[in-house]
Amino acid sequence: MQVYDLVVIGGGIHGAGVAQAAAAAGYRVLILERNSWAAGTSSKSSKLIHGGLRYLQSGQFQLVWECLRERELLLRIAPDLVSRSDFYIPVYKQSKYPSWQIRLGLMIYSLFAGFRPGCRFEQLSKSEYPTLAPLRLNDLKTVFRYQDAQTNDLQLTQAVISSARALGATSACPARFVSAKQTTGGYSVSYQEGDEVKHVDCRCLVNAGGPWVNQIAQRIVPHPQPLKIDLVQGSHVLLRGSLANHCFYLEAPQDQRAVFALPWYGNTLVGTTETLFRGDPDEVCPLPAEETYLLETVRHYFPEFEIDILDRFVGLRVLPHSDRRFFKRSRETLLNVDQQVIGIYGGKLTSYRSTAEKVVRQIQKILGKRTRIAHTRKLQLRLEANEDSAPDTSGYNAD
Repeated sequence: MQVYDLVVIGGGIHGAGVAQAAAAAGYRVLILERNSWAAGTSSKSSKLIHGGLRYLQSGQFQLVWECLRERELLLRIAPDLVSRSDFYIPVYKQSKYPSWQIRLGLMIYSLFAGFRPGCRFEQLSKSEYPTLAPLRLNDLKTVFRYQDAQTNDLQLTQAVISSARALGATSACPARFVSAKQTTGGYSVSYQEGDEVKHVDCRCLVNAGGPWVNQIAQRIVPHPQPLKIDLVQGSHVLLRGSLANHCFYLEAPQDQRAVFALPWYGNTLVGTTETLFRGDPDEVCPLPAEETYLLETVRHYFPEFEIDILDRFVGLRVLPHSDRRFFKRSRETLLNVDQQVIGIYGGKLTSYRSTAEKVVRQIQKILGKRTRIAHTRKLQLRLEANEDSAPDTSGYNAD
């Protein structure tokens, strides 16, 4: 029977990141993915590599600092996958947040990023406003421009998996995790690949199941103590045609939440929403009310833009259970360590690498250190030759 140091369950960006980081640290790794790499939330994000400017409002300074650091790192190690983009914040007479408050937030954002080139912001002159068409100019008081970054989240995940394999990790996809039972030396793991049920032994388990994290925990004996969570869905619409070759950071007129309008392979991606989800993650789908919310935002700011929906898709965030508003809940990744099982709860696409390194430190506490063969902060991530075309979004809702 094959023996591994750890088995990673889940092939989203966090599972891929852990497989890469653990293999780089010298561990024998098997990663299992039920459907396809990044089939869940990891391919249904807003496609942003960013610090999270809006998280400054809720005081999540450590998260913003960490994500900005990781953004700059990914720009260096994944130049084919992550690129800077200009973001424009229009401020109107009716806007909830005044210009001085946005300027202060951008100053802190730039400070956390180190005031490096590409990390500064500026206020546009009124003579530049017409260049932002079809943005509505009525009652426009000022416009700020700063930079963050965009990625193809699916391709980024695939690149991390490829890197993990190159470092010696074993992958099985599609492969459905069946169960794991504790043994004297670790766990006996069963998974189904095709029509065959396979069995391996490992000393440590990493549960990177995303929205399915607590469902997966129920298949591990004894059950790890789960964290109480809420699943919050974030829907997007893909609109035909391009608003611009840059990004707009907008304040939704209905509730003043942040909504992005982003260029996406010649079209426009708009998102996202925050709606509590209580069902089976396999059955999540965008709601009509969410679509209305996003389209009303587009019409408010771009009244002359002709709306033609090409696609809709939705991902699920894992947030700590609370009675507080979603916006005020922590977006920090939580690691739930129960004996030799490490559960990953939540997390950001941008900070997947630093999350994976934190998981490896927990693995080292359980298994001891191995001879390191690489450092993920130095490994170049490259687009595979057959992955350089625009994504097929027709299957986004299949999950």
